[in-house]
Amino acid sequence: MILKLLIFAIAGLFIYKFFGGKLPKIGKSADEKKLDEDTLVECEACGTYVTIKETLIVDAKYYCSNECKP
Repeated sequence: MILKLLIFAIAGLFIYKFFGGKLPKIGKSADEKKLDEDTLVECEACGTYVTIKETLIVDAKYYCSNECKP
């Protein structure tokens, strides 16, 4: 009985993966973290697009440089 249940569970998993199903992942992968850092945001003062890792954040607003920062 337990062997049949185990076989059906494994077969169901293979069918799920075969038709493009994705199993949930725990945590973020390195690619997802890099994507977050490389996201472009617009400077509040001049409108230039800069990556998040290069911005200056003041009062929850993004600025591209000290000249644009109030």
